[in-house]
Amino acid sequence: MPEREPMMEFQHKSILLEECMTALVIKPDGVYVDGTVGGAGHARVLAGRLDPQKGKLICFDQDPDAVEVAKQRLKEYPFAQVINRNFSDIECVIKQLNIDKIDGILLDLGVSSYQLDTADRGFSYQQDARLDMRMSKQGLSAFDVVNEYEQDRLTKILRDYSEERFAYKIAQNIIKARQNSPISTTYELSEIIKSSMPAAARRDKNPCKRTFQAIRIEVNHELESLERGLDGAFSLLGEHGRMAIITFHSLEDRIVKQRYREWSTGCTCPRDFPICICGKTPKARMVPKSPIEPSLEEQQNNPRSKSARLRVLERLL
Repeated sequence: MPEREPMMEFQHKSILLEECMTALVIKPDGVYVDGTVGGAGHARVLAGRLDPQKGKLICFDQDPDAVEVAKQRLKEYPFAQVINRNFSDIECVIKQLNIDKIDGILLDLGVSSYQLDTADRGFSYQQDARLDMRMSKQGLSAFDVVNEYEQDRLTKILRDYSEERFAYKIAQNIIKARQNSPISTTYELSEIIKSSMPAAARRDKNPCKRTFQAIRIEVNHELESLERGLDGAFSLLGEHGRMAIITFHSLEDRIVKQRYREWSTGCTCPRDFPICICGKTPKARMVPKSPIEPSLEEQQNNPRSKSARLRVLERLL
C-alpha cells in the first residue's frame, strides 16, 4: 500500500480566525510568530497581511507532518520560516535568528483534526490503532505510559490532567490487564476504561475522552511546554506586542489566565498603605479581560470549536 501523503490529508478548520487576526493588530512590517502552525490555516492569513519586503513570520511545530505541510502551504511567502521545534523553545530559537523583539505571537493549543483523524497516530479512542499520541513522533509514547507507569502514577495523571472520577479504578484495571499481555491498541485501552466505570458513566457520549486527554498531555509534556513557552514568548514581546492564545481545556486555560494576571498586576502593597512602596507596575494588560468565544455559527459549522477560548494580552513595558 502506498504511503499516505500528509499534504492531502492535513485538513484543519482554523478556529477563531478573524478574531485572532484582529487581536494581533497586525503591522505589515512586523515580526510575528505562529507557535503551533499545524496546517498553516492561521499562518497563511497572517502572512497575507504582511509586507513581503519588511514583514517576517516564524512558525513552529513539533509534528514533522505539520512542518512538511506548512512549508508547502506557505511557499508563496518567502519571508515565512517553518521550524520543526516545540514552541517552548521559542526564546532560544528566535535569538539564534538574530531577532531581538517580536510584535505578536499566536498559539492554537488544540490537537489538529489531522492528528485526531489519522488512526495510526494513536490519538483517537474512536479508531483502532497502536497506542502512540506523540506529536513529535519521538520519545515517550502512550504505549510506554500505559504499560510502564506504576498504578499510583497513572492514577495521579488521570486525576490531575483530566479530573477523571474513576481514575483509581481505571489505573487498577490497566495494571491487571497488562500482567497478561501489553496493552497495545487504542481499542484495548478504551475497553479497559469502559469496564472500569459504572453503567451510567459508560452511557456518556465520550467515556474515554478524559483518560485519553490525560495520557496525551503526559506523553507530550503539554503543560510544562506551555508554561515555558509563555515565559519565553513574553520575554520577546516588544512594547504593545500582542499575545493571542486559543485554549481548549481548563488546565491550559488556567495556566494562560494565571500568567496573564501576573503580568497585568501592578502594585501589591496592602490596601491600607497610604502610598505604594513596592514600586511594581503592570507589564501588560488583557484585551479584553474576558476570553473571546467562537460565534454560534462557528460552533455549528465546526463542533470542535465549542470549547475554544481566545485570551489576548498586550505588553506595556
